Amino acid sequence: MIYADYNATAPLRPEARAAMLAALDLGPTNPSSVHKAGRAARAVVEKARAEVGAAIGSRAEDIVFTSGGTESLALAIQGAVAALDGAATLIVSAIEHDAATKAAAHAGVPVETAYVLPSGQVDLDDLKARLTAWDRSLKGTPIIVLMLANNETGILQPVQEAAALMREAGGLTVCDAVQGLGKVPVNAALLGVDYIALSAHKIGGPQGVGALWHRAGAPLKAVQYGGGQERGLRSGTENVAGIAGFGMAVSKSVQDLPRYAALGAHRDAMEARLKSEGGVTVIGEGSPRLAGVSCFARAGFRAETQVMALDLAGVCVSAGSACSSGKVKRSLVLMAMGADDALAESAIRTSFGWNSQPEDFRNVADAWLQVNQRASSKLGA
Repeated sequence: MIYADYNATAPLRPEARAAMLAALDLGPTNPSSVHKAGRAARAVVEKARAEVGAAIGSRAEDIVFTSGGTESLALAIQGAVAALDGAATLIVSAIEHDAATKAAAHAGVPVETAYVLPSGQVDLDDLKARLTAWDRSLKGTPIIVLMLANNETGILQPVQEAAALMREAGGLTVCDAVQGLGKVPVNAALLGVDYIALSAHKIGGPQGVGALWHRAGAPLKAVQYGGGQERGLRSGTENVAGIAGFGMAVSKSVQDLPRYAALGAHRDAMEARLKSEGGVTVIGEGSPRLAGVSCFARAGFRAETQVMALDLAGVCVSAGSACSSGKVKRSLVLMAMGADDALAESAIRTSFGWNSQPEDFRNVADAWLQVNQRASSKLGA
């Protein structure tokens, strides 16, 4: 099997697995217990908190552990709105993950759309004009929700520039860095944002654990209540083993940043071959992208057909957002970029990561070209 779906989930790193097993071997532990076993569990959690904080250049105490990126985004979006007593308007980019758009839709405040350019990046001029005309008495505090790297195309967003515009307007920035962590440098201070959502399983950690970083002083209230864990911001007994795996995975992924960046050369070679031999359109080719991600389309060759044919050939890829519903559907991200229906219905995504090898890119190209040739023959193309 050739695994080219790292943006959906990455294989578990052996170091993360070892850290999880070590945590499990501690026995029955609850980090909130004051006895010896509880203190041992607390030490594991706090070590991982420091590791996640170090990975993004933040203090450990500004990290809140959650069940994953979806919960982190919900806590940031809905927690900020709650802390502002609903006196806010959300500005959600047109290419955000469902986890962000649906959390915003259920936040109980107005939601506006931040449009993107054909390049796939948010339109900063439109955002600036919107903020210049902002009526705070009517609309409250503006809060933008903007991902660092798009999950479908890999296109990097100008988060730092958008956050600067928001600060100047007295607004807040929620950054979904789930796809960016461990692939590009993520520094909370340099980004200038107020909240950063993170997830473990995209970087070779376990599923079911994530984190939210929040700037000290940024408005934030809990949206889940209970025993008051995570300094009252996320109640519920912490997933000790998962958190241990997250801490180890994020440390290793930061060390591996140069190796991930080197995947870009193999990705480019794969795309060049698919363009010349298969006539594909590479989405976001001229924009800054994650090195291990390629989104491409051949108009008329439906995405679901490609995904199924490649699966039969032993190649794992995705179309659209793999974690949205488990169904293949027209890419809303591409449509937001101005792509026509034929292209939006034909785009698939290959994504590579920490354990990918150069031959994986060549093998994916081989498999896709064979699938394309068979499809073209059936259509008489």
